[in-house]
Amino acid sequence: MGKNNVVLPPQTIGIIGGGQLGRMMAMAAKYMGYNVIVLDPTPNCPTAQVSDGQIVAAYDDRNAIKELAEKSDIVTYEFENVDVEAATYIENQGKLPQGSYALEITQNREKEKMLMKELQLPVPEFSIVHNGEECEEALQNISFPVVIKTCRGGYDGKGQLKIDSEADIPEVIRFANKNKHCIIESWVTFEKEISVIFTRETTGRIEFFPIAENVHKHHILFQTTVPASVSDSVQQKAKHAAILLAEKMNIIGTFAIEMFVSGDEVFINEMAPRPHNSGHYTIEACNISQFAQHIRAICGLPLVPVKLMEPATMINILGEDVAPTLKAMPMVDNGFVHLYGKAEVKDKRKMGHITFIGENTTEQVNEFEEAKQ
Repeated sequence: MGKNNVVLPPQTIGIIGGGQLGRMMAMAAKYMGYNVIVLDPTPNCPTAQVSDGQIVAAYDDRNAIKELAEKSDIVTYEFENVDVEAATYIENQGKLPQGSYALEITQNREKEKMLMKELQLPVPEFSIVHNGEECEEALQNISFPVVIKTCRGGYDGKGQLKIDSEADIPEVIRFANKNKHCIIESWVTFEKEISVIFTRETTGRIEFFPIAENVHKHHILFQTTVPASVSDSVQQKAKHAAILLAEKMNIIGTFAIEMFVSGDEVFINEMAPRPHNSGHYTIEACNISQFAQHIRAICGLPLVPVKLMEPATMINILGEDVAPTLKAMPMVDNGFVHLYGKAEVKDKRKMGHITFIGENTTEQVNEFEEAKQ
């Protein structure tokens, strides 16, 4: 797809990855009249349930990638661990406006941190290590507590370990020996975590969604509130960082950056080159969702100026919350429940989310929680 090519309905959008983000992208695309085809190894995955077709194959299956590229006018992805070679292949066909560079960076915590350093963005003190020995050396120059993370993979707290004192060093060394390529960071004491979600179109124009405030439980996003209660200067710093990163990586589509707020400072934690769990509130609370805006950007359509219509609180529905949520639904008249159509209910697995909008979301949440009991 050249810079000026526009993909219009009913042309076909291919999605790599069939989870809930792909599902919500597909719903936004279908709403506008596009055809959708998804590549995912799980038959009847959440995205396939709302799409026109599915290629059931592994994400790095070359023939499947080729088939997806042939059947689609344009391709996008819903998670960042897409095979970079596969992405490059589709990019060379001119069908991956997001490109493979953003994937390459966000798949690798070392590349991510180096890029932030190059842009002089505030990041915690860090060291890259490849084994226990290097790890031991690095720990002599970094103050506790520290967190060690694998440089590749890992989400929802998987692939990381936090330690508080020198007594835990053997544990970190074991982690480094087992996982090889790791990053050790000094632990940032922060007051809150925020998400900066924006969409960038092929012209370079950026539209920001309202900055959201996140609360995690057991390393999994529990709740997102909008607007975030942060100062104007924090908002400006956060957006400034996002603009620098977006331009450097030539982002097209919706992109999310999680940041820590400490006093008046922001530290960048993680980036995702796609719509994000903390942006689900946009479906009901904004005049356009992060998914519809993403579809517009990749298809070469101009972005819609974003407005927050109502304050919002979004809560994730994990496996253990599904039955109580269904029990509550006939008893209360608030809350927009989204269930993702995942075949197997597992504890701590994201099965859906619920969004409350309006000035009194705390009362609404409490009312819903009571009905769940």
